[in-house]
Parts: sequence; C-alpha cells; structure tokens
Amino acid sequence: MAERLPPEVQQQIVKLQQLQAQLNQVVTEKNVLEQELREVSRALEVLKDVPEDGEVFRVAGHLLVKVKKSDAEKELSERKELIELRLKTLEKQESLLRQQISELQTKIQRSLSGAGGAGG
Repeated sequence: MAERLPPEVQQQIVKLQQLQAQLNQVVTEKNVLEQELREVSRALEVLKDVPEDGEVFRVAGHLLVKVKKSDAEKELSERKELIELRLKTLEKQESLLRQQISELQTKIQRSLSGAGGAGG
C-alpha cells in the first residue's frame, strides 16, 4: 500500500499547504487589526466625554505628550478609517483563500479517489 503520489498531486498538496499558511497569516493579521480597531473606537468614545479644553495626552515612546483634543480625535479617526479599509481588504483575501483551498482540496480528493479506484 506504499504507493507514491503522482507528481501533480504532490504539487497540489504543496500548493494547498502554502494557501493554508497564507490563510493563517491573513487571519492572524485580521485579529490583530480587529483588536486595534476596538481600542481606537474605545479611545474615541472616551474622548467624547472630555471637554474641548480638557487635557489630552498621547503616548510617544516612553513619554506622554499633551495634544489638543481635536488633534487626537482627528488622528484616531484617520487611524480607524485606515484599519477598517485594511480589514475589508483582508476579509476579501480570506474569502478568496478559503475558496481556493476548498477547490484544491476537492481536486486532491478527486485525484486520490480516482487513483485509488483505478488501482483496486
């Protein structure tokens, strides 16, 4: 029963492993960005309660730097937009990768069942 896989199937399996690795990378990056989006959204919520002349500080390395509330809101809003855009891109990538993986798995299964059926 120690049959060798045809070279085409071996290549498909390697491609499948590459796609799965890419998918894992995309999902990981998406999770990180979703967490960052929650933090940015929370910071924007907190800023709503701060009076216009209230003190707002931003982390800069090991320092806290005083900034205008409007500047902080603008910076956070821009960051939020950027994250949301990147998330949409990653969601499209994830969907495409899942589709490619599914199609390739089906191909491999057909090849293996065809090879197994022909040999038996």
